[in-house]
Amino acid sequence: MESWGEPQPPNRMNQGDSNPAAVPHAAEDVQGDGRWMSQHNRFVSDCKDKEPDVLFVGDSMVQLLQQYEIWRELFSPLHALNFGIDGDTTGHVLWRLKNGELENIKPKVIVVWVGTNNHGNTAEEVAGGIEAIVRLINTQQPQAKVIVLGLLPRGEKPNPLRQKNAKVNHLLKASLPKLPNVQLLDVDAGFVHSDGTISYHDMFDFLHLTGGGYAKICKPLHELIMQLLEETPEEKRAALA
Repeated sequence: MESWGEPQPPNRMNQGDSNPAAVPHAAEDVQGDGRWMSQHNRFVSDCKDKEPDVLFVGDSMVQLLQQYEIWRELFSPLHALNFGIDGDTTGHVLWRLKNGELENIKPKVIVVWVGTNNHGNTAEEVAGGIEAIVRLINTQQPQAKVIVLGLLPRGEKPNPLRQKNAKVNHLLKASLPKLPNVQLLDVDAGFVHSDGTISYHDMFDFLHLTGGGYAKICKPLHELIMQLLEETPEEKRAALA
């Protein structure tokens, strides 16, 4: 971590609530239509009615995935649920998971993709918030294998948010191996071209992925999920039956 040339805050892994990105909180209803809480309540209801083998949780990068054919092609057959909400931060996801979105289900794999919306936090805080999500999952769903997707570059041209997201990924590569049942998947499939730009063919608004952009990410993700499912004892027994 020293290679970044910045002093690290003491005991970042153990800061707990002193890290604002690791404090669970509901999203503020800025627009006044209650949509965020309505989505959360729907997810809690889904937990009571469905039995997912795979759970996706995160922000709009997760949410928009289910709008593309690749979701139906690769993930729907795995009995996957999509608990993505646009604009969510690590604190929002923590609140949702602590308030019913991990109850009444027993997924074998949980995919976490969040952090690019934590605009008020440092890279260290964002990484700590993601680690807090993983620890919560480890506690509430100890059987689940967790996949944390690395944050993608953003913006058409080089900018500080790209650097921050890259630093979050760098920190997670060092910290996540210390936690059980989790691995980081770097899904940056060469989105930044040699001239430093990102194409609208991959990210239509230079943040959110197109169908082609998702295809580059979902194939390695699907391969990893299948690998983890096959490692599950229940899956092995079912295959032998």
